[in-house]
Amino acid sequence: MSRPRAKRKRKADSPMEYKMDHKRRGNALIFNQKNFQSNSNTRHGTDKDRDNLKERFRDLKFQVKVYNDKDKKTVLQELHKAAEMDHTDADCFVCIFLTHGEEGQISAQDDMIKIKDITDLFRGDQCKSLVGKPKIFIFQACAGKKYETPVTGMAGEFSDDEDDNEVEEAANIYTIPAGADFLMCYSSGMGFYSIRNKESGSYYIQDLCETLQKHGSTMEITELLTMVNLKVSQRDMYPEGGEEKKKQMPCFISMLTKKLLFK
Repeated sequence: MSRPRAKRKRKADSPMEYKMDHKRRGNALIFNQKNFQSNSNTRHGTDKDRDNLKERFRDLKFQVKVYNDKDKKTVLQELHKAAEMDHTDADCFVCIFLTHGEEGQISAQDDMIKIKDITDLFRGDQCKSLVGKPKIFIFQACAGKKYETPVTGMAGEFSDDEDDNEVEEAANIYTIPAGADFLMCYSSGMGFYSIRNKESGSYYIQDLCETLQKHGSTMEITELLTMVNLKVSQRDMYPEGGEEKKKQMPCFISMLTKKLLFK
């Protein structure tokens, strides 16, 4: 008589990876601004970005909520609600803005909102249930009034080699900065325009969604974003149907303290 097979123990989470086995993945909020009360240009193509993002983050098991053409008061109200929610059973949090912008600010339907005022709501001293968890903010918006110009250089190649250095995590309780575990993703560097196709959507969101579809559940997030940076940087863009070629260089700022994979 054969013995019953012993249950295989679950492999422990790596101390250098965020824990991603909570009851739910978390919330992903998408603020989509197409129309504005001022004379700002209508953002044709943004609904394509919204729908692509909604599909991609649903594939990654997020609970996606979309807000279209909201004024500043409503945007801030919804952000306050999200920050006051209990995220204890969630892996992480995502917030996306598709809109016009300036350096350090993005547009609601009627007024500008400082990016710092948005992210401050989710700092560890304000949103306790997201302490130690990734907080991802994606801004598809202009960050200035300059275009990136093309230059000629050496051909580069993307490498996905991982850093094998091991960092030992303390076994006792420790404190972390209130500003830890943020990942800030921008469609263009500070001071520069972000370019959008009126039919297919913005180039940054197109490349981000395509990369998420292919590698979203297998690639570490900062490596994935670096791949997106490369894809966007290689595009030749002609704003408003002009004949002069322009470039765009996205960027991200990581305050993450561990590797992040949507496994």
